[in-house]
Amino acid sequence: MTPQRAPLRVDRVETGDQAILTTSRLTLRPLRRSDMGLIDLYAGDKRVALNTPSIPHPLPPGATDAFVTRVMAGEGEDTVWAMDATAAGLDEIVGVVSLKRMDRDQWEIGYWVGPAVWNTGLASEAVTALIEANPMNAKQVFGTIFQDNPASARVLTNAGFDYIGDAETFCVARNAVVPTWTYIRQMPARKA
Repeated sequence: MTPQRAPLRVDRVETGDQAILTTSRLTLRPLRRSDMGLIDLYAGDKRVALNTPSIPHPLPPGATDAFVTRVMAGEGEDTVWAMDATAAGLDEIVGVVSLKRMDRDQWEIGYWVGPAVWNTGLASEAVTALIEANPMNAKQVFGTIFQDNPASARVLTNAGFDYIGDAETFCVARNAVVPTWTYIRQMPARKA
Protein backbone atom coordinates (compact mmCIF):
# COMPACT_ATOMS: atom_id res chain seq x y z
CA MET A 1 0.00 0.00 0.00
CA THR A 2 1.37 3.41 -1.03
CA PRO A 3 1.35 6.03 1.74
CA GLN A 4 -0.88 9.03 1.08
CA ARG A 5 0.90 12.35 0.66
CA ALA A 6 -0.33 15.41 2.43
CA PRO A 7 -2.00 17.79 -0.04
CA LEU A 8 0.33 20.45 -1.37
CA ARG A 9 -0.64 23.92 -0.20
CA VAL A 10 -0.46 26.38 -3.09
CA ASP A 11 -1.02 30.09 -2.58
CA ARG A 12 -1.89 32.07 -5.70
CA VAL A 13 -1.42 35.78 -6.31
CA GLU A 14 -2.60 37.38 -9.55
CA THR A 15 -0.22 40.00 -10.92
CA GLY A 16 -0.88 41.20 -14.42
CA ASP A 17 -0.77 38.43 -16.99
CA GLN A 18 0.81 35.69 -14.89
CA ALA A 19 -0.09 34.13 -11.56
CA ILE A 20 2.59 33.77 -8.88
CA LEU A 21 2.30 30.46 -7.04
CA THR A 22 3.87 29.71 -3.67
CA THR A 23 4.43 26.40 -1.90
CA SER A 24 6.40 25.74 1.27
CA ARG A 25 9.70 25.50 -0.67
CA LEU A 26 9.08 27.25 -4.00
CA THR A 27 7.79 30.40 -5.56
CA LEU A 28 6.75 29.98 -9.19
CA ARG A 29 7.13 33.48 -10.59
CA PRO A 30 7.75 35.24 -13.90
CA LEU A 31 11.30 35.24 -15.21
CA ARG A 32 13.53 38.26 -14.57
CA ARG A 33 16.64 39.43 -16.36
CA SER A 34 18.60 38.67 -13.18
CA ASP A 35 17.79 34.96 -13.69
CA MET A 36 19.97 34.73 -16.79
CA GLY A 37 23.19 33.72 -15.00
CA LEU A 38 21.64 30.72 -13.26
CA ILE A 39 19.67 29.74 -16.37
CA ASP A 40 22.98 29.78 -18.29
CA LEU A 41 24.57 27.64 -15.59
CA TYR A 42 21.85 25.01 -15.39
CA ALA A 43 20.54 24.97 -18.98
CA GLY A 44 24.14 24.93 -20.19
CA ASP A 45 24.72 21.65 -18.35
CA LYS A 46 24.80 18.80 -20.86
CA ARG A 47 22.73 16.56 -18.54
CA VAL A 48 19.88 19.09 -18.61
CA ALA A 49 20.05 19.71 -22.37
CA LEU A 50 19.99 15.98 -23.17
CA ASN A 51 16.69 15.63 -21.30
CA THR A 52 14.87 18.47 -23.11
CA PRO A 53 13.80 18.68 -26.72
CA SER A 54 14.80 22.31 -27.31
CA ILE A 55 17.92 23.22 -25.31
CA PRO A 56 21.05 22.96 -27.49
CA HIS A 57 24.39 21.85 -26.15
CA PRO A 58 26.68 23.62 -25.96
CA LEU A 59 24.38 26.54 -25.21
CA PRO A 60 25.14 29.21 -27.84
CA PRO A 61 26.15 32.70 -26.71
CA GLY A 62 23.07 34.89 -26.35
CA ALA A 63 20.60 31.97 -26.21
CA THR A 64 19.59 32.64 -22.62
CA ASP A 65 19.24 36.37 -23.24
CA ALA A 66 17.01 35.67 -26.27
CA PHE A 67 14.91 33.19 -24.26
CA VAL A 68 14.39 35.52 -21.28
CA THR A 69 13.69 38.49 -23.56
CA ARG A 70 11.08 36.50 -25.52
CA VAL A 71 9.40 35.19 -22.37
CA MET A 72 9.34 38.59 -20.65
CA ALA A 73 7.82 40.17 -23.79
CA GLY A 74 5.06 37.55 -23.80
CA GLU A 75 6.05 36.34 -27.25
CA GLY A 76 5.41 32.74 -28.19
CA GLU A 77 2.73 30.29 -27.13
CA ASP A 78 4.19 29.40 -23.74
CA THR A 79 4.04 30.89 -20.28
CA VAL A 80 7.20 30.25 -18.24
CA TRP A 81 7.68 30.32 -14.48
CA ALA A 82 10.99 30.42 -12.64
CA MET A 83 11.28 27.85 -9.85
CA ASP A 84 12.55 30.18 -7.14
CA ALA A 85 13.82 28.10 -4.20
CA THR A 86 14.99 30.86 -1.85
CA ALA A 87 12.32 29.73 0.67
CA ALA A 88 14.22 26.42 0.87
CA GLY A 89 17.58 28.19 1.28
CA LEU A 90 18.56 27.48 -2.33
CA ASP A 91 19.05 29.58 -5.48
CA GLU A 92 16.65 32.20 -6.81
CA ILE A 93 16.11 29.90 -9.76
CA VAL A 94 16.71 26.15 -9.78
CA GLY A 95 14.73 25.42 -12.93
CA VAL A 96 11.76 26.44 -15.02
CA VAL A 97 8.28 25.09 -15.64
CA SER A 98 6.10 26.14 -18.54
CA LEU A 99 2.71 25.67 -20.12
CA LYS A 100 2.45 25.84 -23.91
CA ARG A 101 -0.89 26.45 -25.59
CA MET A 102 -2.06 23.63 -27.81
CA ASP A 103 -5.71 23.53 -28.92
CA ARG A 104 -9.18 23.61 -27.32
CA ASP A 105 -8.08 24.53 -23.78
CA GLN A 106 -5.28 21.95 -23.95
CA TRP A 107 -1.77 22.79 -22.79
CA GLU A 108 1.58 21.00 -22.73
CA ILE A 109 3.74 21.15 -19.63
CA GLY A 110 7.50 21.35 -19.82
CA TYR A 111 10.10 21.62 -17.08
CA TRP A 112 13.72 21.17 -16.17
CA VAL A 113 15.68 21.54 -12.95
CA GLY A 114 19.39 21.94 -12.39
CA PRO A 115 21.29 18.79 -11.45
CA ALA A 116 22.10 20.27 -8.02
CA VAL A 117 18.44 19.74 -7.04
CA TRP A 118 17.72 16.45 -8.80
CA ASN A 119 15.95 13.90 -6.55
CA THR A 120 14.83 16.54 -4.05
CA GLY A 121 11.16 16.58 -5.04
CA LEU A 122 11.31 20.20 -6.21
CA ALA A 123 10.33 19.34 -9.80
CA SER A 124 7.32 17.33 -8.53
CA GLU A 125 6.39 20.18 -6.21
CA ALA A 126 6.54 22.74 -9.04
CA VAL A 127 4.54 20.65 -11.50
CA THR A 128 1.94 19.70 -8.88
CA ALA A 129 1.56 23.35 -7.82
CA LEU A 130 1.06 24.48 -11.39
CA ILE A 131 -1.47 21.72 -12.07
CA GLU A 132 -3.39 22.36 -8.84
CA ALA A 133 -3.55 26.11 -9.50
CA ASN A 134 -4.48 25.59 -13.19
CA PRO A 135 -3.69 29.22 -14.07
CA MET A 136 -4.65 28.76 -17.73
CA ASN A 137 -7.99 27.05 -16.96
CA ALA A 138 -6.89 24.03 -18.95
CA LYS A 139 -9.23 21.13 -19.62
CA GLN A 140 -6.30 18.82 -20.31
CA VAL A 141 -2.55 19.05 -19.81
CA PHE A 142 -0.13 16.84 -21.73
CA GLY A 143 3.47 15.98 -20.94
CA THR A 144 6.12 14.26 -23.04
CA ILE A 145 9.19 12.61 -21.48
CA PHE A 146 12.19 10.94 -23.10
CA GLN A 147 12.03 7.22 -22.32
CA ASP A 148 15.58 7.24 -20.92
CA ASN A 149 14.51 9.77 -18.25
CA PRO A 150 12.26 7.85 -15.83
CA ALA A 151 12.79 10.46 -13.08
CA SER A 152 10.84 13.00 -15.15
CA ALA A 153 8.13 10.43 -15.77
CA ARG A 154 7.76 10.07 -11.97
CA VAL A 155 7.34 13.86 -11.71
CA LEU A 156 4.29 13.63 -13.97
CA THR A 157 2.79 10.57 -12.30
CA ASN A 158 3.33 12.22 -8.89
CA ALA A 159 1.22 15.13 -10.22
CA GLY A 160 -1.63 12.85 -11.26
CA PHE A 161 -0.81 12.37 -14.95
CA ASP A 162 -1.72 9.13 -16.71
CA TYR A 163 0.41 7.41 -19.37
CA ILE A 164 -1.32 7.35 -22.78
CA GLY A 165 1.30 6.10 -25.24
CA ASP A 166 4.66 6.20 -26.94
CA ALA A 167 5.86 8.66 -29.55
CA GLU A 168 9.09 10.30 -30.73
CA THR A 169 10.46 13.83 -30.42
CA PHE A 170 13.52 15.48 -31.91
CA CYS A 171 16.15 16.49 -29.32
CA VAL A 172 18.36 19.41 -30.38
CA ALA A 173 21.21 18.50 -27.97
CA ARG A 174 21.29 14.90 -29.22
CA ASN A 175 20.64 15.86 -32.85
CA ALA A 176 18.39 12.82 -32.98
CA VAL A 177 14.80 11.65 -32.75
CA VAL A 178 14.27 10.16 -29.29
CA PRO A 179 11.52 7.76 -28.11
CA THR A 180 9.10 9.39 -25.67
CA TRP A 181 6.30 8.55 -23.29
CA THR A 182 3.19 10.75 -23.44
CA TYR A 183 1.07 11.58 -20.41
CA ILE A 184 -2.21 13.39 -19.87
CA ARG A 185 -3.88 15.02 -16.89
CA GLN A 186 -7.63 15.60 -17.11
CA MET A 187 -8.37 18.76 -15.20
CA PRO A 188 -11.43 19.17 -12.97
CA ALA A 189 -14.39 21.04 -14.41
CA ARG A 190 -14.11 24.78 -13.99
CA LYS A 191 -16.12 26.39 -11.23
CA ALA A 192 -18.77 28.82 -12.40
